[in-house]
Amino acid sequence: MIDAWIADHAKARPDHPALIFKDKTWSYADFAARIDARAAALTAAGIARGDRVAWYGMNHAEVFTILFACARIGAVLVPLNWRLAAAEISKIVDDCGPKLIIYDDHFAHPAQALAGQGRLICHHGAAVPALRRDPPDPGASDQDGRPRRAAGAVASHGDDPLLIVYTSGSTGQPKGVVLAQAALAANAVMSVESHGLTPDARVLNVLPLFHVGGLNILPTPAFSIGATVELHEKFDPTAALAALERVSHAIMVPTVLQAIMGQSGWETADLSGLRALSIGSTDVPRDMIDAVQARCVPVVQIYGATETCPLAIYQRVDDAKATTGSIGRAGCACAVRLVGADGRDVPDGQPGEIWVKGANALSQYWRNPAETARSLTDGWFHTGDVAVRDADGLYWFADRIKHVVISGGENIYPAELERVLRPHPKIAEVAVVGRPDPKWGEIPVAVVVAKTPMTEAEVLSAFNGVLARYKHPKAVAFVDALPRNAMGKVVAADVRAMIAPAPIDQ
Repeated sequence: MIDAWIADHAKARPDHPALIFKDKTWSYADFAARIDARAAALTAAGIARGDRVAWYGMNHAEVFTILFACARIGAVLVPLNWRLAAAEISKIVDDCGPKLIIYDDHFAHPAQALAGQGRLICHHGAAVPALRRDPPDPGASDQDGRPRRAAGAVASHGDDPLLIVYTSGSTGQPKGVVLAQAALAANAVMSVESHGLTPDARVLNVLPLFHVGGLNILPTPAFSIGATVELHEKFDPTAALAALERVSHAIMVPTVLQAIMGQSGWETADLSGLRALSIGSTDVPRDMIDAVQARCVPVVQIYGATETCPLAIYQRVDDAKATTGSIGRAGCACAVRLVGADGRDVPDGQPGEIWVKGANALSQYWRNPAETARSLTDGWFHTGDVAVRDADGLYWFADRIKHVVISGGENIYPAELERVLRPHPKIAEVAVVGRPDPKWGEIPVAVVVAKTPMTEAEVLSAFNGVLARYKHPKAVAFVDALPRNAMGKVVAADVRAMIAPAPIDQ
């Protein structure tokens, strides 16, 4: 389905640049040929409709080649979060059961540990090993040696799963969000509307491609209309600032934008070609938005979730400045409700949980019917976030039902951290909550009731080698008891109040 985007653009504008990565530029003709070759190789190796193919690496042009090749043959891409600890990666791989793991130069050693049990691995630049002994299809190449359209391409449909993106969720357990090809197509329609994308656009992505934000807020929508994607292997503020002088659109999270604005060349950078800068993943400081818009660059706020691919609510570039502070209006390719605790829609001006329904929403949580049933009601996805809608149809983010800590654009789930600490012999009770932080937005803080005297270092050392470094608490607070309600449940709001930064005297 969506692989037709690239094939069509290759016919209409074969020489137009599709993808820029490091020092290489691929035209749409080049990109289409790479996808053809990858799809043919996967098929010859035994990858079939519904099979999972994992990517274990940093941002790379090959991620998009694999994505569209999987779309061609009906396979499913699983981008692995390389920031996770080895034990976490292993759990995810065991859960989704990829037949093939493709890795880059940075992860050759940890990838080797994932081989075996019917699972193959290969470097992205090497030939794909065969999963079976069948001879390769003699029709895989034409008489000039160019790969033909891969076998099974006609079997690909809009409801075929294309992505499984793992998110811990409120339970702290990794959950595989299954997104169909139609979800990426619907998301692309909304992003094009939100950003005013046109085929002459050049979009910048520095966010990790293991997030739907990095994959789908700008890159896949750009490919859908034949625009150009500039991809960075990883975020570097100096390189990102330089790129802003040559692109038309860019996607950021607050910590990334803050780092760019802290560069010495920010004030003098030529941003005249920048048509929109989109930002999401958390509440965005108003002064940050104002500072960018003072440079005559519209800041487009995006709201969504991994489960919505991610766009669901967003500002439009034409009215971004007039609606500053809001998260925008409901997307053009989905429906949005605000629902109260009684399951009924709330009136304008009243807070309610955001529910989303549309082709952009997840099909299911991978092999997790209980969580799927809990999170979906008649196709409506329960986001766990609270907003207020005004009379003009604008949504204003209010709070999070889930106790997620969003630190530097990364979701950190307290339940996951609490499970690490509860077995500690010196810890009687523990709760992890977020504390506001000027750099990261929030940081996770472990609030501990100790059985015997212990140090902060002892608490923090429990996470070494167990969870990714970015998830580790940044501070520890020792208290005599945790606040609980009449039912014995820890009151997270009261815990947060216990460790809140002291007010600054005026």
